[in-house]
Amino acid sequence: MSFDTILFDLGAVLVDWNPRYLYRPLFKGDDKSMEHFLAEIVPPWWNLEIDAGKTFDQAVAERVAVHPDHADKIALWRDEWEKMLRDEIAGSVEILAELRNRGHRLHALTNWSAETFPVARRRFEFLKWFEHIVVSGEAGMAKPDPRIFELAIERCKLVPSRTVFIDDSLKNVEAGRNAGLHALHFTDPQQLRADLNRLGML
Repeated sequence: MSFDTILFDLGAVLVDWNPRYLYRPLFKGDDKSMEHFLAEIVPPWWNLEIDAGKTFDQAVAERVAVHPDHADKIALWRDEWEKMLRDEIAGSVEILAELRNRGHRLHALTNWSAETFPVARRRFEFLKWFEHIVVSGEAGMAKPDPRIFELAIERCKLVPSRTVFIDDSLKNVEAGRNAGLHALHFTDPQQLRADLNRLGML
């Protein structure tokens, strides 16, 4: 099979985003308490609702109503969000540049709030290399929802059998495969380079 298109996830693949960058200093080295906060007070499913289009104000208000004792820290998810966003993942962006230089079509499908994605657009020049970026918060749905893959295929004019999809989430990788894409699980840039070499794309 010959591939000519790559559909990239962004967070944890090309961009270093992690809420621990914001919260670790606030918990003063108590990682156990921090991990409990991230798992139970502001759990991943809650952030996924933001990625799928819920506003930060609404999401914060809902969690504060459930956990009023944590109101200040919950509000920081909205007020200090940019502190969760670090730099590009250099090894991955190097691979992206090589794929671009080889003439492959580049698109992105990212779970990201519509409210904060403009921050990434300002910060990361390489985002201009993509023909299209499908942002979950703008679409009102998020991976692994099959509908957002259908949207990406339509909007980016993808031929699934010729498209490689790269994501760090196994659930999203499985959803990509179910959509007919050749899906790769991202673990680090070295593994990604090996996988793309195996497919003849680098």
